[in-house]
Amino acid sequence: MKRDNPKQENFSTSGSSSCSNKGKMWCEAGEQDAGVDELFAVLGYKVKSSDMAEVAQKLEQLEEVMGSVQQDGLSQIASETVHYNPSDLSSWLESMISELNPLPNFDSFNSIVQDRFLESSTVTSIDSHSHNSLNSHGRSQISVSTQQQMVVDSDFGSDLISIPGKAVYPTSQQHPPPQSAQLQPQAKKMKLGMGVSWGLPNESVSAQPIEPARPVLLVDSQENGIRLVHALMACAEAVQQENLKLAEALVKQIGFLAISQAGAMRKVATYFAEALARRIYKLYPINPQDTAFTDLLQMHFYETCPYLKFAHFTANQAILEAFAGKSRVHIIDFSMKQGMQWPALLQALALRPGGPPSFRLTGIGPPSHDNIDHLQEVGCRLAQLAETINVEFEYRGFVANSLADLNASMFDIREGETVAVNSIFELHQLLARTGAIEKVLQVVSEMKPEILTVVEQEANHNGPVFLDRFTESLHYYSTLFDSLESSGGDVCGGEVSDQDKVMSEVYLGRQICNVVACEGPDRVERHETLVQWRTRFNSAGFVPVHLGSNAYKQASMLLALFAGGDGYRVEEKDGCLTLGWHTRPLIATSAWKLS
Repeated sequence: MKRDNPKQENFSTSGSSSCSNKGKMWCEAGEQDAGVDELFAVLGYKVKSSDMAEVAQKLEQLEEVMGSVQQDGLSQIASETVHYNPSDLSSWLESMISELNPLPNFDSFNSIVQDRFLESSTVTSIDSHSHNSLNSHGRSQISVSTQQQMVVDSDFGSDLISIPGKAVYPTSQQHPPPQSAQLQPQAKKMKLGMGVSWGLPNESVSAQPIEPARPVLLVDSQENGIRLVHALMACAEAVQQENLKLAEALVKQIGFLAISQAGAMRKVATYFAEALARRIYKLYPINPQDTAFTDLLQMHFYETCPYLKFAHFTANQAILEAFAGKSRVHIIDFSMKQGMQWPALLQALALRPGGPPSFRLTGIGPPSHDNIDHLQEVGCRLAQLAETINVEFEYRGFVANSLADLNASMFDIREGETVAVNSIFELHQLLARTGAIEKVLQVVSEMKPEILTVVEQEANHNGPVFLDRFTESLHYYSTLFDSLESSGGDVCGGEVSDQDKVMSEVYLGRQICNVVACEGPDRVERHETLVQWRTRFNSAGFVPVHLGSNAYKQASMLLALFAGGDGYRVEEKDGCLTLGWHTRPLIATSAWKLS
């Protein structure tokens, strides 16, 4: 089938014209586009309302033709025809009708040039220039030469990617027809079910039996990728404007467009589509604070990629330096979880020149929903480790619904002990309650810690405008998912299992759902940037502690252990350390002390 897509350039122009910094994905195209159907236009299809009657008539004709050739193997054609994503619906329907007429067939398809597939990329750098270049480069066609070959132009593969599954096969060897078949004249036309043929509709041509071609199903992935981003942004804007009818139509199209993508882009779009649908239909997540399941997901995330390992390592390094020469130390952990951060610090203290200090650990966690004291279980395991390496150890666990429910007197700060307070991905949740973060920082200052270590997402998902928040989170999580796709294990032989990857994606998907679907106190994933946190800490009387070059070097060495580590970047920023994927910082470690 020859691809005839006269509307493609119109789509390119429409998609590349910037509307506003609020993320509008289309503009007024001018008088020539007056009367274009709104829902089709959003997705890149230009169909005038006046043409809808003609389109409906051709659909009826197509239905009649399909019914008339049912006995000739229509289902076979459906699996063997190369399909495209139509931009001109009317012309596409006409070509389908003409294709279903009896057509002559050539002897065989000698070769199919293998397409080279584009890697899926995240939506972090789509702009008007790249949009134009994609569309201007992405036009090609399939043709059959008089030498009875089907050749796919080399440019054709550069903007195509197979849909999920084994839809595209390598070149198969074609067997010559038996000699008897060559000598025997063919008086009957070949059935349509034996393959797709090109020629004049009423021309009678003899054909030789051929081996049925492998099913080939290709879609224009780059064009659909642009449309997918446009549909996501348009849906978010419709949600912000409370145009729920348009938002509902768009969120359904997002699912169809996402199918044509591969890897990270498809997964991210699917999670964002689910979150948008929940917001549209008010189907909010049930029990989003199921801590046991969240802790399980975080453990898989820990195993899959280096973000949590980096957070624990850099915070431990700052604490270790603050404890230098101290004989009695006390760590108050706001994010105890499974206690994965502390075995490494215990071992480092055990090897300290002059012997280890007396070590107190206070762990804080939310209530359990399964009537199991998880905090106590974690404390027992750490106590066994401390006994093994001869470190004097004392542990106490506190259950609290929120860190804002704590006060300084609960922690039994003893005279002569050096206190460190640690928080990994916890403080941003306090921003859902007015005044909560200020109260917690006040409690911390009353404990007079030697150091406060904080690790948070380097993103701004706490703005008042939904569309801005959606856009920022789409970029952020696209980059995170892209890094997950490159996770393959470490150089010590450890492999990332498929289960770890899937559970890590679920872990991030729950965050996406909370950022996009929830509001008010239920929206707890209120990430802020390092600049915003610095303002909060300074207002509470804290000043930054410079994380030394030693922490930077060791963190860089840690990343070298991961397959695909070339994509990770450690950067030092105003005394803090950030870990990112390529050019995008994703998490930040900072340390603070009272001024």
